[in-house]
Amino acid sequence: MKLDDLDIHAIGNTIQLAGAIYADGDRVYLVPLPGELTEGQREWLRVVLDSRPHRNEATAPITVLDMDSDEWQRFLRQTDLLEVEVLAHAEEKGNKGPVKAILRKTARNISQGVSWQVYRRDGYRCRYCGADDVPLTVDHVVLWEHGGPSIPENLVTACRKCNKVRGNTPYAEWLRHPYYKKVSRNIIMAAVEDNIALLTTLDSIPRMLHKPKKRK
Repeated sequence: MKLDDLDIHAIGNTIQLAGAIYADGDRVYLVPLPGELTEGQREWLRVVLDSRPHRNEATAPITVLDMDSDEWQRFLRQTDLLEVEVLAHAEEKGNKGPVKAILRKTARNISQGVSWQVYRRDGYRCRYCGADDVPLTVDHVVLWEHGGPSIPENLVTACRKCNKVRGNTPYAEWLRHPYYKKVSRNIIMAAVEDNIALLTTLDSIPRMLHKPKKRK
């Protein structure tokens, strides 16, 4: 099948991204996105793979890598492997080593998988003003400049304007900022309360202990 065989207007509408294909020298990995395939499509995929003829030793085996959202997050971070970001929980003052190391291209590089996970969680609208008809970004609750990592627990959906106005204002100060007080009138009280509740999570969000190692 070629692109011209498809209804071009269906792409992005009824035809949507449902997974990815990865490969090494020995095996092909089919990686469906969490929740994107129906049970019928999954059964069809299993039947096709089970009936696939093994033509010769050069035919690469195919593996379906079925992952939940958390596993996808780890998987996508690893695909950006170039540098290391070492994190530790802020409240563990006596910590002598990293709690975990996240591998990514650059400290501020946020994978699309993580961004879309945050957008979906926040209902595809700005957490600060409620806008859902403008381009969206993700905003660090604990500022990146203050060691805040690019993980869903430290990210909220924000429109470009709110993200720009906040800039490097610490989160607690941002919730008292005149601009936020004005635009937050457009969001429901539950969303306002969710934003306030994030204040109680600041100490539990891991911090970057070391800047990512530079490539030689």
